[in-house]
Amino acid sequence: MVAGHGRHCVVETPDGRRVICHPRGKKSQAVVGDRVQWQPSQDEGTIEKVITRRNLFYRQDDVRTKSFAANLDQVLILIAAEPEFSEQQLSRALIAAEAEHITPLIVLNKSDLPAPFSLAWERLAPYRDMGYTLMPASLKAATDEQLQPIKNQLNGKTTLVLGPSGSGKSTLINRLVHGAQAQTREISQALNSGKHTTTSTNWYWVDREQGTALIDSPGFQEFGLRHIDPMQLAAYMPDLKPHVAGCKFYNCTHLHEPGCGVLAVVGAACGVNARRHRIYSELFAELSASRY
Repeated sequence: MVAGHGRHCVVETPDGRRVICHPRGKKSQAVVGDRVQWQPSQDEGTIEKVITRRNLFYRQDDVRTKSFAANLDQVLILIAAEPEFSEQQLSRALIAAEAEHITPLIVLNKSDLPAPFSLAWERLAPYRDMGYTLMPASLKAATDEQLQPIKNQLNGKTTLVLGPSGSGKSTLINRLVHGAQAQTREISQALNSGKHTTTSTNWYWVDREQGTALIDSPGFQEFGLRHIDPMQLAAYMPDLKPHVAGCKFYNCTHLHEPGCGVLAVVGAACGVNARRHRIYSELFAELSASRY
């Protein structure tokens, strides 16, 4: 499945033909990136079955679950030096990726703004220390050659592009995918949605022969993690996880217990950054409250 909007979706056949399909039943269970079995019906089709997924990247709050895409190799989290990005939202996206065993790639846009970029790059130091791949970019001003390191990270992979409004997602897609705007218009017209990437999810081939694909995602204001068990939260945070084994109690929350291996290294040179522990504390409280 290569596009979705409400109860309409677009399926791409192995030979590259695209067909508008509808789910069998009241609600579509398929998301972009799914492999599906479908049956033709006149000039459209019906989705009969979703093939078992490798993974599903999604967010969940108290009201609903929002699925972004399935069968991903990585998630490119695009943030910008200006406006200032939310470290809380970045952390939520990283946790969601870790929970589904999807590799994250962080790209910081607007390197052409030296002062804010320098501050933002410094804020990301804990994420470099955790082993995440971080890449600088100036998506509007970069030459094709300067974009090559990002292209190399995408080569042969299916990548979801995730990020807040203003981070440069549309610019990234348009720089890497020839005719992306035209493709989006065609899909929107086919689905009679009249809407573009702000409300729908679309699959773009960067290089079909190499298997390189980008999936654009709608912007979001909040990223709920209600599907995460608070007692498992530390396992999805690579800076906290190594220190959990040092905790005295098996059910340690890493918030106040004596003999906590995590608390012992908060603020230490090779330990846990204090900002990161504060994010953990806030998320733990939020996820615990949502279960009662």
